[in-house]
Amino acid sequence: MALTPKNELTREEKRAKKADAEQEALLREVDDAVRQSDADAFLARWGKPLFALLILGLAAFAGYLYWDSRQEAAMERDSEALVGALDQIQAGNLDSGYAQLEELAGKEGGAAIAAMMMRAGIAEQRGDTEEAATLFGQVAENEDAAPAMRDLARLRQVVIEYDEMDSAAIVTALKPLATPGKPYFASAGELVAHAYLDQDKRAEAGALFAQIAKDENAPETLRSRARQMAGVLGVDAIEDVDALLEEQGVEREAGEGENAAAATQ
Repeated sequence: MALTPKNELTREEKRAKKADAEQEALLREVDDAVRQSDADAFLARWGKPLFALLILGLAAFAGYLYWDSRQEAAMERDSEALVGALDQIQAGNLDSGYAQLEELAGKEGGAAIAAMMMRAGIAEQRGDTEEAATLFGQVAENEDAAPAMRDLARLRQVVIEYDEMDSAAIVTALKPLATPGKPYFASAGELVAHAYLDQDKRAEAGALFAQIAKDENAPETLRSRARQMAGVLGVDAIEDVDALLEEQGVEREAGEGENAAAATQ
């Protein structure tokens, strides 16, 4: 009797394997049909809303690109307007430069603030102090302007209106600027110190003059004035006498202080 080779499948095994393959194929077909049915049902329910959302997204993106291009074009126009007005000012055509800046100054943004400051400067140079003070005041109150720009505008406004302002108003306006470390500390501080003198607050004025005299970032002429005023008010504003004498080209003799006293007056 012949034996069946071990590497050959019996009929039952072949039929079983074929049945498994057919069952697996059927399951795949059923799974594909279910997936297709689910996809059709999903598209039937959500297809139009998703398509509409896609269209809206594309439209929004296109709108942003258009807005961005318009913004960039507007910034270029504003820059060109500023440069053109500056050219007119440098050429001595103040009226022309002032007129060119009018439209730009009525807008919003950094270019508009710069245009307003330039118009204020032109008005002050032409002697129209009321218009200049008004424009500087508008910049000082503009919360969109950079803090340093607002401080400068406030300082310029007070300088223009100084003679008409009472001392209390000057102190109120400039005291926030008259703080060591602020960009316009020395200039604002000098005005505040003189306002203190008008109020007979000699101690406050002397202390502020001394701070200005010791401020290495302040112009030397302003420091010198402050040093003299502090000395008159009895406040020592000299930290290094030898350094001061050297700056002023005065030789100090050993044991003598006459030159030091002369340098502080």
